[in-house]
Amino acid sequence: MIFNRLMILFFIINLNLFAQDDFFTPVSTIGGYGELHFNKIIPNKGSNSESLDFHRFVLFFSHSWTEKLSFKSEIEIEHNYVKSNQGELELEQAYIDYHHADWIGIQAGVLLPSVGLLNEIHEPPTFLSVERPDYSNKIIPTTWYGNGIALYGNYSGFDYKFVAMEGLNGDKISTSSGIRDARQKGYKSNAKNLLYNFRVNYINLTGLLIGTSYSINNAFSLTKKVKVNIAEIHSRYQNYGFYSSFELGKITYDHKNLKSSFGYYFELGYDVFRFVKAEGELIPFIRFSQFNTADKVSNLPDEERKYNNSQILLGAMYKPLPEIAVKFDYSLSKVELGNQKTKYLNLGIGYMF
Repeated sequence: MIFNRLMILFFIINLNLFAQDDFFTPVSTIGGYGELHFNKIIPNKGSNSESLDFHRFVLFFSHSWTEKLSFKSEIEIEHNYVKSNQGELELEQAYIDYHHADWIGIQAGVLLPSVGLLNEIHEPPTFLSVERPDYSNKIIPTTWYGNGIALYGNYSGFDYKFVAMEGLNGDKISTSSGIRDARQKGYKSNAKNLLYNFRVNYINLTGLLIGTSYSINNAFSLTKKVKVNIAEIHSRYQNYGFYSSFELGKITYDHKNLKSSFGYYFELGYDVFRFVKAEGELIPFIRFSQFNTADKVSNLPDEERKYNNSQILLGAMYKPLPEIAVKFDYSLSKVELGNQKTKYLNLGIGYMF
């Protein structure tokens, strides 16, 4: 079994795994990120059409025993507090990392599968909009984490990672949310049907990252296992003041009704402070998105149009420092069924350290 072999490899990859380097002093570090949002929906969609929310407060903690052996973790509180199904307290990462060499390392614990641009790196100053892109909510549900083991490395400009982790709950896959509600989130997760994820990025061109990932899982179900395949491509360019990102993903299902989900987005921004040589960065940008959790269904003719969304978003991000971002965006979203149009106004401030 692949998972068992990886676990054995984790303990025998180096006979000196727990040996201290004579010149290394064990060290612990702390970091984190957070973001405050103001959100307004137009037209009014209810009593909470205008809201203030400290969306996320996250603390990182890591400890290095040796130059090769370390522990990394991330704890997150969402929406200020946790009580009576309000807010969330999550252990999004907690793993031991053995970095044998640049070409090979191994991790075991609570991990993030390597899918898309934002699932692994999602601190507020690293993306342009106030909220994470809707694609990263509906198609690739960021943040996605679970219990598992991973191999990773970098060789000749190719950065790669293979993850074997808990699978999805097939009974919670739906036309409205795709795989989002099917994540087990590490809680006594079913280990009979593991998910396998492989990603490769090419990073040897200045400012450019381009890559792809593929994931497969026979999601467990009380009735029939649901075969899930996730294929996506992504790219990012950040150089000479330009900020550009592109993601496209498709999920196919062997499901009684839902057959596929599909989405993409493209964004382009430019640091206008380069013209006046001002301190910091001011990046106006535009983003086009299209996503449909029910891209292809059977026996439910209106579902494909009901969840088919398109969006255009205009915004700006000001960064007085690389670790602090003040953001604004305004968007128009349209649902195909009924030609429903909704406008969103968002303001936010985020940080990381």
